[in-house]
Amino acid sequence: MSFVAPSPPPVTTVVPASASRTHLGVVPQPDVVLIHPPSVFDFRERTIFYGPISDVIPSSPVFEMYPVGFLTLAAYLRRHGYRVRIINLALLMMRSRRFRPERLLRKLRPVLFGIDLHWLPHAHGGPAVAALLKKLHPGIPIVFGGISATYFHEELIRDDAVDFVLRGSVTEPGLLALVRELKSARQFARVPGLTWKENGLPRVNAEGTAASLDDCTYDLGAMVAGVTSHLDFWSSVPFHTWWGHPITAVFTVRGCARGCVTCGASHAAFQRFMPGQYPLLRSPASVAAQVRQLAELTRAPIFLVGDLRDGGEAYARDVLDALAAAPVNNRIVFEFFDPPSREYITRIDASIRHWGAELSPESHDEEVRARLGKAHFANVRMEEAIEAMLALRCENLDLFFMIGLPGQTYGNVLETVGYIERLFIRFDRRLSAFITPMGPFIDPGSNGFESAERHGYIMHARTLAEHRALLEQRDWESILNYETRWMTRAEIVDATYDAAERLNELKRRHGRISDDCAAAVSKRMGTARAIRRKLLANGELDSAEVRAFSEGTINDKSELFAPGAFLRNFRIRGIVKLLVREVFGRVTGLRGYEVSTFEDRGESLSTSERTRSRKTARPLAH
Repeated sequence: MSFVAPSPPPVTTVVPASASRTHLGVVPQPDVVLIHPPSVFDFRERTIFYGPISDVIPSSPVFEMYPVGFLTLAAYLRRHGYRVRIINLALLMMRSRRFRPERLLRKLRPVLFGIDLHWLPHAHGGPAVAALLKKLHPGIPIVFGGISATYFHEELIRDDAVDFVLRGSVTEPGLLALVRELKSARQFARVPGLTWKENGLPRVNAEGTAASLDDCTYDLGAMVAGVTSHLDFWSSVPFHTWWGHPITAVFTVRGCARGCVTCGASHAAFQRFMPGQYPLLRSPASVAAQVRQLAELTRAPIFLVGDLRDGGEAYARDVLDALAAAPVNNRIVFEFFDPPSREYITRIDASIRHWGAELSPESHDEEVRARLGKAHFANVRMEEAIEAMLALRCENLDLFFMIGLPGQTYGNVLETVGYIERLFIRFDRRLSAFITPMGPFIDPGSNGFESAERHGYIMHARTLAEHRALLEQRDWESILNYETRWMTRAEIVDATYDAAERLNELKRRHGRISDDCAAAVSKRMGTARAIRRKLLANGELDSAEVRAFSEGTINDKSELFAPGAFLRNFRIRGIVKLLVREVFGRVTGLRGYEVSTFEDRGESLSTSERTRSRKTARPLAH
């Protein structure tokens, strides 16, 4: 039997009066609207002291940065003839307290609404947006997707506002199949990886065949055209400061080969609940093609997400060869989960004009690092790698340390800061470091969540509803879903501020940041500590003050994401080229990917290179 909800209204006949126009007339309604919710839906009415939980990521504590999967889902559907619009509802709600989401959402009439529940901080906002949509459009079905949605699919499908959950990390084919069924026979039992309702009862479909990651690409022309055709510069922007520093990334892999006990995307976690075989690698040709596309649009650094070496030596070498064959002027930032060899560093330097790196030792303590499970290596090996990188053309090297790890004590955290100082003394200013609490949650599905006692964790939430309740608490200490045998939640907070305060001063003293930057961070941190004292005394909080000091309290985001003027960040010629290509595609009936140059798609590679790339796109052996 098919899904029993009534069919939605026709998608091309109901057009809101406010619809913008293009050269072809009124912009038609999209077939699918992908909506990114805020972490807490009614955050503008609440006074929540979020603390530093977002200080080393681009977004704010509202977590307004939508998953990159929105871009690949939209491009995949568009290549198959469907119209897709991305609405960053979190960002629109952040930008103006006068913005009313129901006014925007009421105008939309797609075949399907999609909401992401990728990482768990959206456990409150996601279901709340679904409830609002169901109230406004009771006949239009709603689908959830993402890592957390996959883990909690059985709990989500019991929500009256949720019609479907697409399970998996590569759901592009599943979403396409779902849209096709909604527009035709509505036989949802045929959609792979779908959890749905039949006569009010949950059904769980079998998983489908894994897609190639090379099929999951961006469509930058459609993104640019969407902004101009709707005259809307904010609905689809990834995060609130993106126009000032347009950080870009190429995801080289989905899933992970590593075993971090706190991560819901670790190898053990995906084996536990994620359909498919992982890690799934993007081919070297596809990595290089995406880098080239991004470099056409922006001058900003391009991050290669994932440690290339986890795909094997041959894969890492082939990616560097593909990048070297089509060089760009952007800085390429490499991610390392353990120290790279001198040989590999030399190869990067020979292949890439401008490059930087991020290395995440997590702790200076080798025993704590081993307990976490990401990698087991000696500090001397890491220092040798740092020395090798800084002896060459590496333009920046950031180290990341974490608070809240197995076996880590308050004193151990402060010892980490002492170790960082020794590194600052030994190496030049291109080396910097950051320390941040693990938060707000240990990921469901991870070994630390599933076997908490074994790894020394004490969990304060298990279900989706319990995590939603945590997100409504007044302060970040109470929002944390864990503490450890070695540190309570209060001690984790104390360790965070004390370590960050010392590190901020070390950065100033050793020239990593300016005196003004250090003073600003110190002032914000002092106010954050005062807010916490008020909370402990059950005092009244000033909402504006709490919002102002829930960001940038342990480091300044400009240390990681340097801002710049629009004309410096973006390549106007490249933007115009994308627009021309998109308009030509619409006029001729071709889509952007069909009128892209061979070079943009990486098809100038030789036949042997394409064959080798296809071979490396398969899942890694377990």
